[in-house]
Amino acid sequence: MGTFVLAAALLVVITLLLLLRPWRRSAPHDVATAREINTGIYRDQLHELDRDLTTGTIASADHEQARAELQRRLLDDAKAGEVAASATQGMGRTSLLLVLAVPVLATALYAWLGKPAAIDPVAARAVMQGEVERMVAGLAARLEMNPGDAKGWVVLARSYRVMGRLQEAQQAFERIGAELDRDAMLLAEYADVLAARANGNLEGKPLELVMRALKIDPDNPAALSLAATAAFNRRDLPQATAYWEHVLKLVPPESDDAKWLVKTLAQIRGPAESASAAQATPAPSAGRSAEGEAVRGRVSLAPELAAKVLPTDTVFVFVRAAQGARMPLAVQRVRVADLPFDFKLDDTMAMSPASKLSGASEVRVEARISRTGNATPGPGDLIGVGPVVKPGASEVAVRIDQVRP
Repeated sequence: MGTFVLAAALLVVITLLLLLRPWRRSAPHDVATAREINTGIYRDQLHELDRDLTTGTIASADHEQARAELQRRLLDDAKAGEVAASATQGMGRTSLLLVLAVPVLATALYAWLGKPAAIDPVAARAVMQGEVERMVAGLAARLEMNPGDAKGWVVLARSYRVMGRLQEAQQAFERIGAELDRDAMLLAEYADVLAARANGNLEGKPLELVMRALKIDPDNPAALSLAATAAFNRRDLPQATAYWEHVLKLVPPESDDAKWLVKTLAQIRGPAESASAAQATPAPSAGRSAEGEAVRGRVSLAPELAAKVLPTDTVFVFVRAAQGARMPLAVQRVRVADLPFDFKLDDTMAMSPASKLSGASEVRVEARISRTGNATPGPGDLIGVGPVVKPGASEVAVRIDQVRP
């Protein structure tokens, strides 16, 4: 914002210099100099007339007539000088008026025709989010008039998923049609949405979708990760290990996903391998500290659900990996009375040394209100899901606006 204001001020100064250029010269001095030169010329001409009369070159009558003519011309030039001086004073007033008016008019025109909010980063993000929401709403309206557009429903479902609007994402996935059953990635994404709505529970239809995805593409990392998570949650560690080892072969060796998988597999296999994996994994750089990788934002409660909770009810704010294990990477616990609450989740809040926020490539912040204060999700809990972000993100908005079935 400061750069913009400085550039705008510089342009105003340049404009004023160009406008005031004709009046930057010393006009009063020029007028006085011209008057002195003319007066000297007329004085010489009068002396010459007097010499001609003395020598008898001209008659007395002609001398008087010529002298009167010179005096008349001298008076006319003096009046012209006064007019020029008056005009110079007028130009000075005009210059002052321009100096005051140009910046004021420029500011007023920009406030009227421009977008002052665009130079505010926070406002700009709000405007961008509003534009995205309008585009998504427009796409949804067009699809209602053309429900057979499978590609359009795919775009809408993925858009809702990224925005954290999981119920609408589920409805959009359900309207894709036959295209859904032919695309392993779409099936995995649909399963992830259903699991997120069930607060991480992959059993039932989500796992069925995952298995269908793996039948289409056995090397799909998203489907493999979800299958591994489902196996881990039901304590089938050999199966979870097999799936994660398969994923490890597919991801880039130096990626954050590979590092997370190495740590997770080491933790499953035992403390000895966990220690060796920790030694083999490069230490995080100073830029990837717990503080630097924190996810910050605000969690709020939808007004229409306020009557369903008490001020003393427990609110769990946690962050999970967007893909892979559903185990929370960091958890913060507050009360309903604290809402809206500005949270900060980082590695100091990790539930396991091998599963940290800084080790994930993308995460999703979620929130849950529990009347009993139980960490295990239950029917009737109020939940909210935020968008997918990267560690280090700020101003993440999570709105508790759903009731867990």
